[in-house]
Amino acid sequence: MDAKNLFETPVTSKLHRAEYGLGLVVASVLFFAHLGDVSWPVFVGLFLYIDLIGYIPGAIAFHRSATKEIPKVYYVLYNTMHSLVTQGLVTLVWIWAFGAEWALLALPIHLFGDRALFGNFLKSFGLPFEPVAHPGYLRFRAGFEGTGGTDEQPRPVSARPAARTP
Repeated sequence: MDAKNLFETPVTSKLHRAEYGLGLVVASVLFFAHLGDVSWPVFVGLFLYIDLIGYIPGAIAFHRSATKEIPKVYYVLYNTMHSLVTQGLVTLVWIWAFGAEWALLALPIHLFGDRALFGNFLKSFGLPFEPVAHPGYLRFRAGFEGTGGTDEQPRPVSARPAARTP
């Protein structure tokens, strides 16, 4: 979802982000180990194009909208450009057309950074384009953790109501 509507517990969200954090570390170590071999125009172009196409148009539309509802095309652009599948295909096409190069690490660094550092995952049509805590998520979290929807510590498992079976 996004950083405000995880629909998972805070702990599992942190673990999820940590997985991408490891990918970010690996890609960054490779990048810095081969810094002298990086084509900077290619690196900067690949790093920026994801947001130039996938984020900035939607963010502008969202902030200009009085209702904060924007066309779904902005969500599709964001999700397409921030997809590991899309950027994996871009990488394969690039390697086929121009050969492998260290500047291609801009793609995983960008995507892993978004997910690990900012908690930005793919966007759902049912949520605002920019992260805002959704009342449904707050109810989910309150019911799941028994916290009342705040950041207080959850009750011990023994104090939680028994799960109902269908």
